[in-house]
Amino acid sequence: MGGMTFRRIAAFGLLLAVAACAPGRSLPPQTEVAAPAGDAIVTEHLFAAIADQPPLLEAYLRRLPKGADLHSHLSGVVYAENYMNEAARLGLCFDRNSRSLAPPKPPCDAAKGRPAVAGADGDLRAVIIDALSMRNFVPGESAASGRDQFFATFGRFGAAGGDKGWMLAEAMRRAADNGVLHLELMVSPDGGRSRAVGRALASAWTGDFDGFAALAEPRLAGIPASASAELDRAEAAQRAILGCERPQPQPACAVTVRYIFQVIRVLPPEQVFAQTMAAFRMAAGDPRIVGLNFVAPEDDGVALRDYRLHMRMIAHQARRFPKVAIALHAGELAPGLVPPEDLRFHIREAVEVAGARRIGHGVAVMHEDDPIGLLEEMARRQVLVEINLASNEGILGIAGPAHPFPVYRRFGVPVAISTDDEGVSRSDITQEYLRAVRDFGLDYRDLKTLSRDSLTHSFLDGESLWQGDQPMTMAAPCADADPGEAPAGACASFLAASDKARAQWRLEAAFVAFEAAVRADVERHPHLMDASAR
Repeated sequence: MGGMTFRRIAAFGLLLAVAACAPGRSLPPQTEVAAPAGDAIVTEHLFAAIADQPPLLEAYLRRLPKGADLHSHLSGVVYAENYMNEAARLGLCFDRNSRSLAPPKPPCDAAKGRPAVAGADGDLRAVIIDALSMRNFVPGESAASGRDQFFATFGRFGAAGGDKGWMLAEAMRRAADNGVLHLELMVSPDGGRSRAVGRALASAWTGDFDGFAALAEPRLAGIPASASAELDRAEAAQRAILGCERPQPQPACAVTVRYIFQVIRVLPPEQVFAQTMAAFRMAAGDPRIVGLNFVAPEDDGVALRDYRLHMRMIAHQARRFPKVAIALHAGELAPGLVPPEDLRFHIREAVEVAGARRIGHGVAVMHEDDPIGLLEEMARRQVLVEINLASNEGILGIAGPAHPFPVYRRFGVPVAISTDDEGVSRSDITQEYLRAVRDFGLDYRDLKTLSRDSLTHSFLDGESLWQGDQPMTMAAPCADADPGEAPAGACASFLAASDKARAQWRLEAAFVAFEAAVRADVERHPHLMDASAR
């Protein structure tokens, strides 16, 4: 049995006993909520048995219900091959000098280093894919660092990202393929119009938020309606692509989607503030926009210089729109990337000044002033950290034992696994879960907690299905209900009134089905737990 521990041997023996049970025999008492007796226990032991078999583990992780992906940039979701397809449809060129997709003016001309994307194959196809993603990246060849390559890709594929409908369809398809029920996608729904307002008022910027807001307000007035209309068009195109109105729609149609208005923080302060104003107004008026986030490299010179100013901008607008949810990229930094003094306050200011309910990345938490006190505060406030393992390794070089993921969990800070930019990273959320299991020794119960917490801390509207912080007791209307059956009566009414509780119920029902399927696999194939087969 090689290096199997006593615990692993015991788990192995129990599962073999379960697999050999006759249909009428009882199984150990069930401790999970509302699952058929024994199914959750069988699933726990299967995951323990295959933890050191990545191919088999990956197959089950792909089927694992994953709740929500809370940290995902729509433009970064798309794989380079699909940007190439769109570029070919639009007649775009590939500029070899800038390694970017480019308009066909001047005309595409391979002899001048601007070949057409349409028909690109062989070496050219490989060059384009590598330019638009982290695939095959080698420091010093096309960029100085992983950080440089990662962020450069967004400008390179931007020319093919105008039509958001097909991009939404890709995001939803991949979510459904990986067991994700809910997406919160970061987008710029106003098409840069709020930035233009700030640019037009640049001479009026003095740092007086109230004074500038009074000037900007009338110029921003028409932006929310036009941005909502753009979302309408994108969602209509996405529904057509996925066949959501047809008698047999694609499974992706069942994925719920909400949007986070992303504010580009590397611009002059008047433009950042104008975007922030627009973000709060859209989130307050369009139920699809559920919050805002500040994006772009946190180590950028402008982002570092204005970080505290940005947090005060958010706090200023939050006083007027207190119901708007805030998630912030903070602590996406590492020693050596910035001076030590810039590692010491970003996460704390995001939480304490801006009032962030979720933190994206949070990698530099242990470099903050009084990190233990900060962790305690985040646990007390239940500020969730969106963990993005692939991009943290690609951008920051932080992975495995160097990552603070287990530190957050040790202090009771809620965490959720997310993708960040799966197309750029050449990953998906199953791969992110696989990394988490591999690097941090997570078991099945840990995975369920991550999945559940992602929905509990989503910005979906309505009451939670769970009483308190721990998902073990359902809200009173559903206390006696079984997620394996259709909800009825008071529970059905409660779910109908809450987007969040309805999504959480769907997740519990998905766990019931998943665990039943796992048990069926084990009963058909008891060799899944056979140590000699390794």
